[in-house]
Amino acid sequence: MIAPRADTTEVSATSDQLPAEKARVGISGTPDSGGVNRNRLPLLLPALTLALLLLAALSLCIGAGEVGALGVLDYVLGHNGARTDARLALVVGDLRLPRTLTALLVGAALGVAGCLLQAVTRNPLAETGLLGVNAGASFGVVTGIALLGLDSGHAYLVCAFAGAVLASGLVLLIAGRRGGGSPMRLVLAGAALGSTFGGATSVIVVNSAEAYDRFRNWVLGSLAGVEGFGELGRLSPVLLTGFLVALLVARPLSALALGDDMARGLGHRPPVIRTVVAVGVTLLTASAVALAGPISFLGLLAGFVARSLAGNRLPARLLCAGLIGAGVLTAADVAARVVARPFEAPVSVIVALIGAPVLIALVRSRKFAATGLADPATEEPKPVKAARTRTFWGGETLLRRGPVSLLVVRRALFAVLVLAGLLLVAVVLSAQAGQSDMGVVRTFRAIFGEGDRFDVLAVQKFRLSRIVAGLAAGAALGLAGCLTQTLARNRLATPELLGVNDGATAAVLIAVSFSAAGTFGAWWAGPLGALVAVVVVTTVAGGLGQRGYRVLVVGLAMSALASAVTQVVLARRSLGSASSLYVWTQGSLNGRGYEVALPVLLGLLALVPLALAVARHLDVLRFDDTTASSLGAAPARVRAVCMLLAVALAGLAVGICGPVGFVALAAPVIASRLSGPLRVPLLGSMLVGAALVTVADTVGRIAFEGSEIPVGVVTTVLGGPFLLWVLLGRSAATRV
Repeated sequence: MIAPRADTTEVSATSDQLPAEKARVGISGTPDSGGVNRNRLPLLLPALTLALLLLAALSLCIGAGEVGALGVLDYVLGHNGARTDARLALVVGDLRLPRTLTALLVGAALGVAGCLLQAVTRNPLAETGLLGVNAGASFGVVTGIALLGLDSGHAYLVCAFAGAVLASGLVLLIAGRRGGGSPMRLVLAGAALGSTFGGATSVIVVNSAEAYDRFRNWVLGSLAGVEGFGELGRLSPVLLTGFLVALLVARPLSALALGDDMARGLGHRPPVIRTVVAVGVTLLTASAVALAGPISFLGLLAGFVARSLAGNRLPARLLCAGLIGAGVLTAADVAARVVARPFEAPVSVIVALIGAPVLIALVRSRKFAATGLADPATEEPKPVKAARTRTFWGGETLLRRGPVSLLVVRRALFAVLVLAGLLLVAVVLSAQAGQSDMGVVRTFRAIFGEGDRFDVLAVQKFRLSRIVAGLAAGAALGLAGCLTQTLARNRLATPELLGVNDGATAAVLIAVSFSAAGTFGAWWAGPLGALVAVVVVTTVAGGLGQRGYRVLVVGLAMSALASAVTQVVLARRSLGSASSLYVWTQGSLNGRGYEVALPVLLGLLALVPLALAVARHLDVLRFDDTTASSLGAAPARVRAVCMLLAVALAGLAVGICGPVGFVALAAPVIASRLSGPLRVPLLGSMLVGAALVTVADTVGRIAFEGSEIPVGVVTTVLGGPFLLWVLLGRSAATRV
């Protein structure tokens, strides 16, 4: 997950705002902001504790073995010789009690870790996968399965913990260079390393059916394999150390909320605080992932709900987050044993089904509005620096013929021509790459139907049809990303933030499940699912005009629900079918041809002119709404039209090749660097997106002899280093 703009979340430390900020972090004696009174905390914490004890008791009483509440009570209290009963000792002592304690500790660890991350990054949407811990753990488990042949729960635990520590260690190393571990650098480094580790995991999984069969069960998260206290006992010291770090860092982290300068004035060292927090989060999350698998969304949910209940006083938020995380995971584990008897449902799916409605209800409440997170962002437009020298390529040319005139920006035109030439080269090389030894000249002739008929058949029938599908999908993703980033005024924004990719993916998989042929012919389900996801998100959030966190929170909740649906579909299918579906969910052009690309090309023919027509208004939207209205634009209308265009384009792309990552993020950034910052690079983004997908597909086909890497996996692996290069460079602050 990518964080929102740092300038909308960071806390100012100016003198006129200091009293208010002291109230926010609970330093002064006034009630906390967000409508939370400190007098409520003595009642809130006992209530949460009581609810947690009831859930723990329920967990002990439900499960296999036909042991009821009275038998459990006798065993716990040692009455009537219950502890000498072999059956009770097995069911309660070896199965239910260790499982319940593991759920409590893992849930508390994820809740506290999520709360710490939200505090240190000053981002209420941060979650425990932010430091790449989940991706690193997944990579460790897959590596152990595929390369080392490991197949035991203890081996998975060791590999998951080692991978999680490796990933978070690299994040800390990268974020600490030249930036002192600032919140934005932690976010970007975590996203980049998470992307790279996730892509590497997919490379191994798509080439090993055995690894995928074991991985697809582990990655869903489950407590079913907990037997005895062995694994929990080994990781208890690590968990306790993580909780101790959270306790010790609470006060310095509260001071850090006042700003780095004020924290230094109070005797703290912000880089050291952030590093210690990251270490504590790593210990807690790595242990939790090793014990129960990568349970996403729980850290976000617990930290967010704790903020709404306990306000901004960090010690109280940490306690509430730990209790809420433990309670939610325990409730989800109980539900997982009941809803699909005699089998067990994945606990991460249950967490998403429980947490998403809670988040949606929370952001629709008045309490959420009182926290200030739903307020419109008051952002001043950044001044555009004047060019130092006016060169030929930096100027403009006015073309006029009668009443019609056209202003041509020479640098942007030159960039488009260069990108078009590079795209042509990429197409020729992609058509040439393959098993047959065909030179570039023969390939170029075969594209136009000349030369040997076998060359023409191989190029036009098989390779070129796939290339056309990739071009259409890449152009759609590039344009969708450009529209989204311009609307959000944020180079990190993509349609994924509104649940578009996950909604489209779930819709296509559902259509495949109900299809008699079981194929991917129902390309139309992609844009339909994306449209449904956005309609739900915008309706629940109160419209596209919401500029605060409300739309993002609802989008994350929708993504969690759609991802849960996708996981259920994959888990219920046979291994062969699930393997092919998994490859598609990573983004693949395998078997895609003209029959799928043609509808998308027709859609582009209709949508691209409309996007170009509103391009002028997009330039104006870079200013605030008042300035845009005074220049003749209608911000609300333009924003709605552009968002619908982005959704339709992203949905069409998913219908072709699945959710290909990185392209919608990178294409506008590259196009903007080439064409200059004065214009919205719509055409350039389309060309860059098409080129990226074409090149990635070519690399995936030729990288490993005898096997193919999905295009989405290639873009994900390359996306991490690109994100670090673009956003962690010397001038990153001017480009975010």
